[in-house]
Amino acid sequence: MTGQNARRVTVVPNGPVLVEGPVELVTDDGRTHTSDRFVVAVCACRRSKRYPFCDTSHRKRVRSDDSPDRHDDSR
Repeated sequence: MTGQNARRVTVVPNGPVLVEGPVELVTDDGRTHTSDRFVVAVCACRRSKRYPFCDTSHRKRVRSDDSPDRHDDSR
């Protein structure tokens, strides 16, 4: 599809889906959300408090006790 109706959608690894705006989003509960921004970040992780829009909640990481990043200095 080409022309004025085409929109670019970019999937960001471990991040949001970027959609050229303006956009109208319909969520699974039937609600319609609109944005007239030139690029809209759509939440892909469902952690956003502004869902369906991204609020960068995907960046917050909680380290678990068995995290591979954890270093054991008791050896």
